[in-house]
Order: sequence, then structure tokens, then C-alpha cells
Amino acid sequence: MSVLDERAEVEKQIEGETIPAVLLETASRYPDAPAFTLGEETLTWGETRSRVLRIAAAFAELGLEPGETVALMMPNRTEHVLADLGVVHAGGVPTTFYATLAPEQVAYVAADCSARYAVLDGPDQLARWQPVLSELPLLRAVIVLNDCPPGSPYLSWESFLELGSSSGSRWEDLTPSSTLTVLYTSGTTGRPKGVVITHRMALYECRVSEATSDLPPQSVGVSYLPFAHIADRVLSIYLPVVRGSHVHFCPDPARLPAVLAVARPHGFFGVPRVWEKMMAAIQAVLGAEQDSARRAAVASAMEAGCAYVESCSYGATTTPEVLEAFTRADAAVLAPMRALIGLDRVRQTLSAAAPLPLEVARFFAGLGLRILDVYGMTETTGAATANLPDAFKLGTVGRAMPGIELRLAEDGEILLRGTICTPGYLHLPSETAALLDPDGWVHTGDLGELDADGFLSVVDRKKEIMITAGGENIAPSLIENVLKEHPLIGQALAYGDGRRYVVAVLTLDGEVAPVWAAARGLSGDLRELASSPAVLEEVGAAVETANARLARVQQVKKWALLPDEWTAESEELTPTLKLKRRVIHAKYALAIDALYD
Repeated sequence: MSVLDERAEVEKQIEGETIPAVLLETASRYPDAPAFTLGEETLTWGETRSRVLRIAAAFAELGLEPGETVALMMPNRTEHVLADLGVVHAGGVPTTFYATLAPEQVAYVAADCSARYAVLDGPDQLARWQPVLSELPLLRAVIVLNDCPPGSPYLSWESFLELGSSSGSRWEDLTPSSTLTVLYTSGTTGRPKGVVITHRMALYECRVSEATSDLPPQSVGVSYLPFAHIADRVLSIYLPVVRGSHVHFCPDPARLPAVLAVARPHGFFGVPRVWEKMMAAIQAVLGAEQDSARRAAVASAMEAGCAYVESCSYGATTTPEVLEAFTRADAAVLAPMRALIGLDRVRQTLSAAAPLPLEVARFFAGLGLRILDVYGMTETTGAATANLPDAFKLGTVGRAMPGIELRLAEDGEILLRGTICTPGYLHLPSETAALLDPDGWVHTGDLGELDADGFLSVVDRKKEIMITAGGENIAPSLIENVLKEHPLIGQALAYGDGRRYVVAVLTLDGEVAPVWAAARGLSGDLRELASSPAVLEEVGAAVETANARLARVQQVKKWALLPDEWTAESEELTPTLKLKRRVIHAKYALAIDALYD
């Protein structure tokens, strides 16, 4: 079947559908099935739709007009989804704001999307809005979910819900081309841009994701990434509406292990940094094991696990010997290890947002897990290419999803075309023209390579390629991923644009470093550990190990270990945990320059 025939088949399946229409069907089919769980409270699909309709009526009573925008700034919780879907049912457009935005960024995004209302979780979010409320004349009301200040001009969640006594039918006026949400890019290349996502785009993504997944009916998932991120919005709002699946919320990512233990999901998605931190935590526990026999047993079992997963990859063959070794290792060691991290029922593990380092994929393959790397962006409603359970290659981001066209431009830029592609950026015609060419191809800004089997590998961002003084073109992420394979190194930035050689600034992993230090009789906070001779020696050895795997022009000649972690709050990382290179270059310019003295 040709790619255009595939597209036509999926489009026929979703013809005329909108998210509210699909929610009605799901709530009718599975009224008593669990939908969303936060702590001890679980809503069924029937209850979910009833509450969504009440919220929609409350927004209509408050004065929300069709097509107007509502800003949402809340963690991953049931009310966030209910408010989002309530806005949609009222004919409005929900826009989730990253919770780490500074007040001036809040003002920019709220003004750009012409937000008429804001729904905020509590005091922390309110503190980000209050300094700029006077700059937002279009904003009519602020609704506060928790601890609404008494006597304030803000509307409490309870008072807001009391407005929703009637039920309207505005959602019936929606069409597949209606705007479902506007999501703002995380700002790695400057001002955030509002990406328009339609009902058709989201439902196409859901249908092809469902068709290519290995999940059981009404599967269980965990939601912990921001709903401003397209991946969790698809996986934890739209796909559950389509499939009638069950989502456990984790409002605080620090509690993810505890939520995983309770939920025991069938599917789990993590950006590379999440998988890296999980790997580092497991390695720290394994490294603390004093019994040499146990250490050897785990190492042997993980070798069998990795060999089995790699034998299942595209074009490979699983021999009886490999299968037998894995079966024994899985029963004795690997399955219990997966149970300890809440992944004993998992059928599908995914990664996206940046290429997953191959060594991370191999580590989890050692646990018997196939982390399927997928590739896409907000502008393509998430995954445009994917590794599938029955067709994957570690180290790649898979092949194009059904009905999605993929090709490489002459300079290697990845181009995509299909139903999942956005019609453009909000209020930005010139940026839209740069994104979408006249033939409808999305220019991703990423450089890629295609192998003979059609599997795509992402090389780097087109604008982030370094050109050294010697004229060498170098992808910094390749160097950074190799450096971060050592559990002590939390983040790494490689630099060398216009310089004679490559250098790196590094940070310690805030969770692994104290455990590593304690096992060696060291103490102190991260700042103190960053200057410890033992830590510096270990990091130096890690750099040398990384250099041994890199071409000469890619090798890190000098490096500096910084005393602080990089976070979205401290501005070095985006909310999706990608490097903000411009910010780091500016903030640590002196440290970088010193490496060239």
C-alpha cells in the first residue's frame, strides 16, 4: 500500500470526528471504566464526561465565546484534563503554559494567544501571573484551583463550578479543522511560537499510534510530563479519550517511582533525560552491591537481556540459545528488577524529544525492555516516525508512521508531510512560511540520515552544528550523549564553534553524585563535590573514556565541572529538559573562554 493510500485509509476512519464526539462515544461505551486517577480518587469515563460538560457550561456562563483562548497553568492532575476538555466543549481553545515560565514570559505568551481566562493551580502559579496582570487587558478572570486568596478578585474553583448548572451543545458546532489547542514551543531558539493543533491532526496521530502500538485494550499509563508538551498531551489526554484507557497522574516528577509502583503501567514514555536519570539511579544501586556473586549474576542476566532485545531488532534473528538464556535470566533476575521500578507489566516503552543515547537503550535492553525511539515535534502533533515492537533498530528513530511522507533535503534536513502537520504558527506568517514550504513539507530544522531499510537517524539540529576554526562540522549532541553515559555526569554542553578544538562544561547528577560519594566515604553538597579531587578524577576518566569513542576532531580537549545543576528553573534547560544553548553560552561565557586560555 502506498503512503497516500495509507493516509486516505486513516483519514476515512476519522472522517467528521472531533475530540468531544469521540469522548461521547467512549463514555457511552465504557461509563464505569476508570479514566483518571490522582492519589486515592479515580474518575470513570462516565463521570469524566459529566464533569467536562459542567465545566463547559461554567465557561459559557462566565462569558467565554467560541474561539477564545483559556490559559491553563497546572501540574498533571485530573482537573487539568477536565478544564482542558471543558474549554474545548465550550467552543474555546485551551493553551497549557509551562509552569516554569517567568512573569515576563507569561505576559508574552498570554498576550500572543489573547488569553481571556486563566486557570491556575495555586499560589506558586498565581505569583507568576500577578506581576503582569496589568499588562493583559484582554484577561477577564483568573480561576484558582487551590488556596484562592480570600477577598481577592480571583475566582475559586468551587465558585467557578457552581456556574455550570446547565449543559450546552457548543461542541456540536466544532469541525475536524477546528483548533483543538495551541501549544507553545519551549524556546530553544528564541521566543516561544504558538503551534496550532486541530482535531483532525490529534485524531490522526491517535489512530496511527493505536494501530502501531503493542498495548492491551484499556491500558494503564502514567502522566508526569507537562501538558504543554505535545507527547504527554497525546498520550495522556487524546489517546485515552480514543481508547478508553486509564491514566495515573504524577503531579510531582520526584514521586514518579512511587506512582509507577502503584500504577504498574502497560506503556511508559520518557524523554531521554528521564531514562538517563533512571539508568543512573539503577546503576548507583547496582554499584553499591557488596556481594560479588550477586553482581556477577545481575551482569550476566543483563547481557542475556541485551542480546535478546538486539536479536529482535529489524533484520536480526533470535536463536534458540539466545531465547533460552533470556528466558532463564528473565525469570530469575530481570523480571524482579523490572518489578522493583514498577515496569513489570509494561508492554511498550517510548522515548522522544531528542535522540536516545545508544548506551542508554542498551542498558534498558539489558533489563529486557525495548525502548522504542520515536521522532517528531509539536508541529507534527508528536510522533512522525517510530520504531515499532515488530520493526525497530536501536540507535534510530524508526520509520515514517502510516500515511506520513518523509524525505531528506539536499543538506540532510528532515522534511515531513501529512495530516499531522500544523497549518502554522499563531500570528507568525513569516515563521510559518519558513516552516512550511509551498508543497506542504514541514522543514524540521533537524539533520538526519536514512538507511537502506528506511530507518531514520537524527544527527543534530541544523542550526546547532559547530564549525571549528579548522572547518570541521561537528554535531555537539553526539559528544554530549557519550559524555553523559557516565552516571556521575548529569548534563554536558560541548562547544567549539569557530575555535581550534572542542571543550565541554559539565554538571554532576544531583541524585547519583551523593550516592557515589557516600559509597567512597565522601560528603558534602553538589558544590563541594564538584571541587573534590576524587570526583574530578572520576569525571576526568569519564571524559577520556568518551574521547576514546570519538573521532579526533570531536574529542574534548579541556573541560570544566560546574558547581550547580542545570534545570528549567535556572534557565539552562527547556521544560522538556533540552539544552538552551544560547543561555548556557552566555551564562558560562567566562568558564568556556577560560578553557581556551
